[in-house]
Amino acid sequence: MAEPVRVRRLTDQEGQQLQRMVRRGSTNTVRYRRAMMLLASAGGNRVPVIAQLVQADEDTVRDVIHRFNEIGLACLDPQWAGGRPRLLSPDDEDFVVKTATTRPAKLGQPFTRWSIRKLLAYLRRVHGRVIRVGREALRCLLARRGVTFQRTKTWKESTDPDYDTKLDRIEHVLDRFPDRTFAFDEFGPLGIRPTAGSCWAEQSKPDRLPATYKRTHGVTYFHGCYSVGDDTLWGVNRRRKGTTNTLAALKSIRAARPDGAPVYVILDNLSAHNGKKIRRWAADHNVHLCFTPTNTSWANPIEAHFGPLRQFTLANSNHSNHTVQTRALHRYLRWRNANARHPDVLDAQRRERARVRGEKGVRWGGRRLTEAA
Repeated sequence: MAEPVRVRRLTDQEGQQLQRMVRRGSTNTVRYRRAMMLLASAGGNRVPVIAQLVQADEDTVRDVIHRFNEIGLACLDPQWAGGRPRLLSPDDEDFVVKTATTRPAKLGQPFTRWSIRKLLAYLRRVHGRVIRVGREALRCLLARRGVTFQRTKTWKESTDPDYDTKLDRIEHVLDRFPDRTFAFDEFGPLGIRPTAGSCWAEQSKPDRLPATYKRTHGVTYFHGCYSVGDDTLWGVNRRRKGTTNTLAALKSIRAARPDGAPVYVILDNLSAHNGKKIRRWAADHNVHLCFTPTNTSWANPIEAHFGPLRQFTLANSNHSNHTVQTRALHRYLRWRNANARHPDVLDAQRRERARVRGEKGVRWGGRRLTEAA
């Protein structure tokens, strides 16, 4: 049997960049959807689940994953063909790109960054090579090769001494026990304010939301749980993070598999997740906690599903209070779980789960949250 299509292990920089794209949604649509495919695959989601998540064909998802395994994050930008022959040779273009991405100080220049004029003047003075290109052609060349003018940013590399061990364990449970593997994480803070987003409107007549300067409602945190095997997402809003709320989430996961057999929960190593009380309860109830390495939350399968949650419930919204916001989140969760896969297949699986478990949902925090109703 062929191995399932899956992205290779991400580096810290790749995982953080993909997570930032999916969470903020500030990039273009093509890059956003492809980043979501890669992040979902890195979190252990299978190709059919990813295809439904981004509303794409399964073959498209496979092509993006294969392309990433070959060239890395460059696969986020499709290479469009066409146009007249280039005036510079491929070697000349490589030299220009290499020069533009090298700090000027390393080349003996008295400044910390290039401008188009400074770069052009330097290229014309290079001994042994003639670079004949104008300012606009140089700008287009850099843009075509993926070199843009950006702000310098910092990044964190995981210092976890058990980095590989933790990732190996997460991959092991996702491959061997997907039907008994769950993911948990908090999403927030969620404030009450008009939030800009996007929608369909007449040209030059965007939908407008009021501004706000006084925020007296405080914030909440969505405590979400995701079943890898069932492709089901559920959760509740809490005023704060803490051991009590984390324990309530773990109990809801344990209730989703009431047979007493082992279940595996992937979560980050926040102090509210790994206290003695939680570890003691997990050991008593046959719940195995799989912590992601430090600064590597992208390895959690639930992360890929927080992007659509933000885009379709918070962006372009103006909730009046936390109660209204929570109801909107729960309505989206019900719709998402009902449309996660083909309706006929989902209905058959839901009826079988209800027959085996003898219930239609799970209880958590005094509320009954149906999985797919």
